[in-house]
Amino acid sequence: MIWNCHAVHPVLRFTDHTAAVKAIAWSPHQPGLLASGGGTADRCIRFWNTLQGHALQAVDTGSQVCNLLWSKNSNEVVSTHGYSLNQIIVWKYPSMAKVATLTGHTYRVLYLAMSPNGQTIVTGAGDETLRFWNAFAPAPTSQTSSLVLPLGSQHIR
Repeated sequence: MIWNCHAVHPVLRFTDHTAAVKAIAWSPHQPGLLASGGGTADRCIRFWNTLQGHALQAVDTGSQVCNLLWSKNSNEVVSTHGYSLNQIIVWKYPSMAKVATLTGHTYRVLYLAMSPNGQTIVTGAGDETLRFWNAFAPAPTSQTSSLVLPLGSQHIR
């Protein structure tokens, strides 16, 4: 549901999931694009256009979705999973082609965070481990060069 803080009723309500919604994440690349992930009986990642109020697509992941996170640097989304796969998957949006499948946890992968530079993710699971993954390439750098001119003891960049 999406609420207007000045209203009593939700502005939007999406009801396509068939189990508890376990994860949600806004896209940093497309305004109004929301991803949500369903529990064990649902197993789907669903994408919503919240500006127009409709479902865009869904993909069955084969296991419960525990967490979702969009890449800062590319149009990719990471999902973490529990029963029965206990893995991390990097997906290319909107094709939802699997870019990478990361394995190693032996229990549900409940937690997911991204490093400030957007390259590394860390996952935490019920197996009492943290795992660090170099999941994404560096952000593209601009081709502008810096010019440094000496001005006594000061510099201009």
